[in-house]
Amino acid sequence: MIFARRCALILFLTLILCASAMAQDNPAPADEGWFRSYRFNAIVLIVIFSAAITYYTNRAKRGDKLFIRKLAGLDAVEEAVGRATEMGRPVLFIPGINEIDVMDTIAGLSILGRVAKITARYETPLHVPVRYPMVLAAAQEVVQQAYIEEGKGDAQDRDAVQYVAGEQMAFTATVNGYMMRERPAANIFMGAFYAESLLLAETGNAAGSIQIAGTAQPEQLPFFIAACDYTLMGEELFAASAYLSHEPIMLGGLKGQDWMKVLIIAAIIGGTLVVTFSSDSEWLKELFEVM
Repeated sequence: MIFARRCALILFLTLILCASAMAQDNPAPADEGWFRSYRFNAIVLIVIFSAAITYYTNRAKRGDKLFIRKLAGLDAVEEAVGRATEMGRPVLFIPGINEIDVMDTIAGLSILGRVAKITARYETPLHVPVRYPMVLAAAQEVVQQAYIEEGKGDAQDRDAVQYVAGEQMAFTATVNGYMMRERPAANIFMGAFYAESLLLAETGNAAGSIQIAGTAQPEQLPFFIAACDYTLMGEELFAASAYLSHEPIMLGGLKGQDWMKVLIIAAIIGGTLVVTFSSDSEWLKELFEVM
């Protein structure tokens, strides 16, 4: 019932906006009128996007099973930590080398929470080197909260998360030295990586570690694919939070975004066909024109 009321409200507001747009023949200057009709396409997309997210969020809250494609790299995380536990060796997790305001870093920290829960459950040593102070504080909080949720707050190693170096190659050299000395059984790279990606991955490979990587930097993906056992590519990194936690809000946002992508792809294909085969396609160009 609540969802139906929300949909009705969204539809009602859309109709009001349509009526306002049709009542104006010419675009109004920025300081006149309540609605700019030439930006109506943006309102339509926002309404559709909001409705899709609301719909799937409500379905997730009701307990409906929403399909999410299997991500082998995330499914292998527990196996990698289990291997480290059996071998009595640590797990190395790097949440990228960028600042806290980068989406890749936030996604990496979210995955770190899941990994920390598994290491707490199995009592496996965890090592998290970071490059920036703000990431240090956030990672410490994430790991501490994960251990507390597993009931192992007292077992947490306070030095598990360490600030290494602020310079890119100094950070890389320090982490590579750790890999060769301690030989962690599992290396997990999740976040933003740049020129150091191949150096880290090759060193971990030489140390005999099972390696799981994920980044949204397309230039670095070939190096991770070549040197790691599993690789999350592009948006798979950002979908990891919903995949691991199954939180309704995250699942609703993920499914809503997927359907918006399908809609945009369909609009691109349909628009291409109309412009190609129709003699009167000016209306379509005006519909998608950005002003």
